[in-house]
Amino acid sequence: MRRLNISVTKKQKRFIDATESEVLFGGAAGGGKSYGQMVDALLFALKYPRSRQLILRRTYAELEKSLIRCALSLYPREIFTLNSSTHTGKFKNGSVIDFGYCAGENDVYQYQSAEYDVIRFDELTHFTEMQYVYLISRVRGANSYPKQIKSSTNPGGVGHTWVKERFVDAAPAGKTFEGEGGMKRIFIPSFVEDNKFLMQSDPAYKERLKNLPERERRALLLGDWNIFDGQYFSEFSVAKHTVAPFEIPSEWRRYRTVDYGLDRLAVLWLAIAPDGRVYLYREYCESNLPISAAARAITERTPAGEDIYATLAPPDLFSRSQETGKTKSGLFAEFGVHFTKTSNDRECGWLAVKELLRDGEDGPRLKIFNNCTEIIRCLPALSVDRVRPTDCSTEPHAITHAPDALRGFAIFHTRPPSESKSVRRTRWSQDMWEDYATANEAGRKYLKSKYGEPL
Repeated sequence: MRRLNISVTKKQKRFIDATESEVLFGGAAGGGKSYGQMVDALLFALKYPRSRQLILRRTYAELEKSLIRCALSLYPREIFTLNSSTHTGKFKNGSVIDFGYCAGENDVYQYQSAEYDVIRFDELTHFTEMQYVYLISRVRGANSYPKQIKSSTNPGGVGHTWVKERFVDAAPAGKTFEGEGGMKRIFIPSFVEDNKFLMQSDPAYKERLKNLPERERRALLLGDWNIFDGQYFSEFSVAKHTVAPFEIPSEWRRYRTVDYGLDRLAVLWLAIAPDGRVYLYREYCESNLPISAAARAITERTPAGEDIYATLAPPDLFSRSQETGKTKSGLFAEFGVHFTKTSNDRECGWLAVKELLRDGEDGPRLKIFNNCTEIIRCLPALSVDRVRPTDCSTEPHAITHAPDALRGFAIFHTRPPSESKSVRRTRWSQDMWEDYATANEAGRKYLKSKYGEPL
């Protein structure tokens, strides 16, 4: 076999030499991250005969245009062959590299029975946390070879927030630290200046990055993890939009807004001050709650005597089940929580949220108590949908619930005044609700005209 003649940068060698269980090589564009991955994969395969590695992108097209091309040009043909139908690369010493993809969250289960010594994520922020956590469980085996998860990425994408929390915020760059379960982790930052080969062959690349819009420039040129490409609510600021908790005056109108599914209940309590400013003063988020438990949680967390003007819920909770003929809103009502339907227009809803976040002459209209940690964490983590740029991405789904609840309030709150004034609303008694439950459609219309729309 011919002698390999491979040159790497100092940062690439740092990544290759890293022995921690989880390694992230990331930051600015042009730092040579993907090339470092492929060199590392080659050296591991040659050092450990019959070893198994998995290299992942979100789609196979992305793999083919980047990592597979790199492998075919870098790996000597006399020792490496690629099966284009199975996307599996094999070495003469028996080592294997699988080139895989995970377009959707359920795609991880195609690796359910697989075992790998190393799994490599290229552009880790394009993956959800669920995908990452599940796939690292596939790193296992009875041999004595090192077991690692080695990733490379730029800031931005659906996974930006969890990657930042797991690697970037947890410890100083370049410092080994211990994560959950005692696994050692390290974040190795990369910058375009680190890649001397790129700087020599294309010195104008850095200048092209400087001409990008501010947010993209900071992410791709500076490797800034605090601003990332694709962030939907880039206007959100902890400094501007959060305040220390205080006692909400009793005369301020209060709302509850709900997003409910068995996977997650998200409830937000909001109050409107006389000057029109909105204060999000309480939140409750919990998973795996049936309707009875969810209704009880909402009621228990609303202090006695706290007058809630309306509890808002999306239209899907008012849809009848084909099996039972009942609605989820009706079931909530049976347990003492009565909903007012809000709109599910996502584009208008998100624009309404942006309007609340907009920084006017007197500051933004929305203020969030700083102990409402879930909405503070999730709202800035939402990214722009790849297909519909006016909408938020629904991935990762785990961070969408509290923002969806806020969206329901925002669009309800920003409806034209004439629409809200034309509807008479009253708080119905239990007897009224019982009459409504047993009435036919005509009877229900009569009850609403008699008593007013229920709160």
